[in-house]
Parts: sequence; C-alpha cells; structure tokens
Amino acid sequence: MQERIAVIFDFDDTLGPDSTSGYLRNAGIEDVEGFWREVGQMMQDGWDPVPAYLYHMIEAAQAGRMRPMTRESLRAWGRKLPLFPGVERLFGYLRGVAREANARVTLEFYLISSGIGDILREMPIAHEFTDIWASEFHYDGEGRAVTAKRIISFTDKTRYVFQVQKGIIGKDTRSKPFAVNRRVPPDQLRIPLSQMIFVGDGYTDIPCFSLIKQNGGIPIAVYDQKHMEKWGNAFQFVTDGRVSNLHSANYRDGSDLVNFLTMAVRSLCERIAVAANSYQG
Repeated sequence: MQERIAVIFDFDDTLGPDSTSGYLRNAGIEDVEGFWREVGQMMQDGWDPVPAYLYHMIEAAQAGRMRPMTRESLRAWGRKLPLFPGVERLFGYLRGVAREANARVTLEFYLISSGIGDILREMPIAHEFTDIWASEFHYDGEGRAVTAKRIISFTDKTRYVFQVQKGIIGKDTRSKPFAVNRRVPPDQLRIPLSQMIFVGDGYTDIPCFSLIKQNGGIPIAVYDQKHMEKWGNAFQFVTDGRVSNLHSANYRDGSDLVNFLTMAVRSLCERIAVAANSYQG
C-alpha cells in the first residue's frame, strides 16, 4: 500500500504572477502586452503557444529589444520571483495537516510548468518540491539562450504526472525520456493518481485536470483576482466538469483555497488509512 500523497502545482498565475512576463519587464521589454500579442500572431501562423513564446524571447534578445537572455539572467530573476501571499508557509502547513491526519503518510510537492526551468528552480520555494519540470533553453558557450531544449505544454504535462506516479523523479531521470513508457504494476506505483491533488489555472492544465479527476484524484482550478479577463476561463473548467473546485489564488490563513486544500489532504490521508486497514497484500 503506497502511503504517499502528491500535491502538484502549476506556477504561473497559480503560485505567483506570470514569471515570464516578469522576466521580460526586468530585461527591458516595456510593452509586455505587445510581446504577447506578437506571440498570438505567431499562433495564427500555426505555432504552438509554448515554442512560440520561447522562440520569440530568443528573437527579441538577439534583436536587442531586451538585455541578453542568459542562463544567469534567468536565474537571477528566479531568485527574486514574486509569490502570492501565503505561498511560502503553505508547504509546511500542509505537511503538518498530513502528519496530524495520518502519521504514516508522506506528503510530496511537485511543480509542472510551461514556464522556464532556470527561473523556477531558483525561486525561494524551489527546495519545497521533490521535483520541478518546466520548459528549458539550450545555451551557447557564452551562456546565451539559442534554442528551446524542452517544451512543456498541454498533454506534455500529463507525462510528468505519470512520472510522479511511477517514481521517475530526480536529476538522473532527465537523460531517460522513454522511461515513462515502461509498465509498472499497480502495487509498485510510487503514488497512484487517486492520491494526487493538482492545482493549476490555465488551458495547459486541462489534460492534467481531466486525468486526475478521471482516476479519483482531486483537481483544483485557481484564478488571479487581479486579472478579471481570466475568471471566465477558470469558471469554464467547472462547468465543463474538469475540476472539483474553483478558488482565487489566495494562500493566506483561513482562505477558501487553503481550507479546501486542508480538507483534500485530510480526505486522502483518511482514504489511505482505510485502505491500509483493509489491505490484504
């Protein structure tokens, strides 16, 4: 019986404001909204959204529209990445909830993002995550981004949910892209999908919402109160039956989101306890 729970987060507009937009402003792009409109025009020409924005960032840096985009400049932005209120204390709090509900359960946190890995791995909360998967650049000898090395979008995110499920985690797995395809017997899965909570905000999270819900886990949609134009998109996840609940991305003590996360963790802990008491393996 697997006595682990995974809480999997998106980052942008889930745990903090959009990390890429923040980097662009910090790097000298004055009209960030204009940058995203240009990405939208690329999509009209057949580009997928994530490779489009990664390529356009490289293009903008090479054209001198922004400061050189280097690995170190991305990491430096990550070290001062803003978070939504209450996020920093959330992880310890939820671990405490799990211990109180079922001392045998281990609570693990994961991040799966279409954002940029060299930013997200440097953020103040990076150490809270068992693993972080995000889009990646390849750099030249001077450390400048020259092409995309890994792209995470839409159903790509489900690949990493399955890696959490099968225990394909850690740096050593980065050079084993086909390992996720191996069959793992149900009793050897590291964390069943039914013992996962997925928290996200956007269209790239829809496949994960559906996968988690269909397999007995708990998908939660959040929205940033500062961006009213996104509220309708978030509510559509509810009306489409893709998520269990919808909350504003407020992680302060006593918020509806924190209360629901508390109930979700307790519920899974209790479910594991019941299964363990009746387990015949």
